[in-house]
Amino acid sequence: MDLFSQFDNTPINLLPKDGTVHYYGIVLPKEEADHYYEALLNSIEWRNDEAIIFGKRMVTKRKVAWYAEQPFEYSYSNITKTALPFTKELLALKELVEKETGETYNSCLLNLYHDGSEGMAWHSDGEKDLKKNGAIASLSFGAERRFGFKHKQTKETVYKVLEHGSLLVMKDETQTHWLHRLPPTKKIHRPRVNLTFRTIVR
Repeated sequence: MDLFSQFDNTPINLLPKDGTVHYYGIVLPKEEADHYYEALLNSIEWRNDEAIIFGKRMVTKRKVAWYAEQPFEYSYSNITKTALPFTKELLALKELVEKETGETYNSCLLNLYHDGSEGMAWHSDGEKDLKKNGAIASLSFGAERRFGFKHKQTKETVYKVLEHGSLLVMKDETQTHWLHRLPPTKKIHRPRVNLTFRTIVR
């Protein structure tokens, strides 16, 4: 056996076909992850998310924030957000994620789920401003939550528990062929902060 094979951190694709989802596991020591969790809870300009559905404005309990290298506008669910400049914590985490994944990112959409009652329905990130088939790096802090994928044609599902300080990356044709979601649960009573680093193209 190769002496170093037990230390091989090459992630395995969680999807059986039609896309690539790499789970890197925990990429930050607990003390560091705890530090960022508290810093993000307290320093990010969180706002309740909004969507316009069938002409009606809906406001979620879940909170969001949008940061980037430039004041990019980002539109989804018929709402447009203008990015705030990256904070020092977000720049440090972006550098970490870029080093781990070998990709580059210029923006970050953050979600704050106060407890397990808050989640995200099945969807795919197909906004026209996103780099086509580009990588979306998801960094999780706080409560561990199940994250699901569902194939748009076969309805096959894949689930993974995302741990405190862990990294998951969706890329290639994942958004074309798969939906993803964060299902609600009554078992979780503490917050989860999720950062999704992305690439916006003009």
